Amino acid sequence: MKRSGQLHNKLNVLRAEKKWTQQDLANKVGVSRQTIASIEANRYNPSLILAFEIAAAFDKEIQEVFQYKLIEEE
Repeated sequence: MKRSGQLHNKLNVLRAEKKWTQQDLANKVGVSRQTIASIEANRYNPSLILAFEIAAAFDKEIQEVFQYKLIEEE
């Protein structure tokens, strides 16, 4: 049995609640807008440090922003 996982996030929901653009969040955590767009679309997994910085920008715990889903394949 093969196990793999996927990282999901709630960035777009959290940004909407704060009325922040992708650029606003990018400026707060020191990355490009394209990085935020890629993370939101699950095309890029942030480093652990960046994930903590993003969570801190929203004043949330990391697990409130990012969720890891384990997938088991036969």
